[in-house]
Amino acid sequence: MKVLEKDEQKIAETILFKHLPKSYQVYGLLYSLNRNKPSFVQVIVDTWPDFKVIICRPDQENKQSSEWSNKIMFYSLDETVLRRMLSQEDTIDWSSFFMIGGYDSSYTSMLAEVSSQKKINCEHRAGAHLLYLPDASHLVAPEFDSKLKSRISSLQLSHAQLVNQTWKFGGDEKGLTKMRTLISHFPSYCISDGQGQPVSWLLLHEYLAMGVLYTLPEHRRKGYALILIYTMAQRLIAEGYPLFCYVEEGNKTPYKLFKSLGFIEDPSYREIWMAFNT
Repeated sequence: MKVLEKDEQKIAETILFKHLPKSYQVYGLLYSLNRNKPSFVQVIVDTWPDFKVIICRPDQENKQSSEWSNKIMFYSLDETVLRRMLSQEDTIDWSSFFMIGGYDSSYTSMLAEVSSQKKINCEHRAGAHLLYLPDASHLVAPEFDSKLKSRISSLQLSHAQLVNQTWKFGGDEKGLTKMRTLISHFPSYCISDGQGQPVSWLLLHEYLAMGVLYTLPEHRRKGYALILIYTMAQRLIAEGYPLFCYVEEGNKTPYKLFKSLGFIEDPSYREIWMAFNT
């Protein structure tokens, strides 16, 4: 096992690019780290440079890593190697609660077996479609009132509390810290009402997936979410970011929105979020 240095993380990013779309989450996180976004993680591999498994885990030496204190991400090309790494006591802290997010659903049985061997429980939290835009030519321009452009702006730190309160996975102090970090360091967009208050918004997660998409109930069915996704996609294309998102299974409205704008998926592929030591 090896912890990657900064220059090695850049090489790992180029390697993961070759394995898109399934490597999007870890690729997006390394893309972010390599462009000096806030770093709370260690990146480890089984071997270097020809790695089969890459894992992003909390950096215990970083005093600000509390935001990442229970998050694990991985991308694997070899289940046997992944099982061995996860079974090693120093790879993951199995003694407290943590979540492995955005992994290929084909690894679920193996993860359940490893956790059972360690005598801890695991719990399925979510399954999601991976939707992505291969290149700019796939982006479909929607029709919308040009007057709305004057109401589109970036979110401000003062909006973090509102965003956190309406986020499905937020509502607490940790969620508020995350929203403040995302608004401060990553692209975001909102549409405001006549008083300048956000009524619809879209952010980027720290691993660069579009997310936290929300419109206040009284402002829905006006096409705001579609406009925000398109506006964000245009910016990400211009700045060279990857374009992808996760839509939870059964969440039909955002799924249709992203598909209508040209995002595609492998219908047989699913990403899973699993919690351990719950």
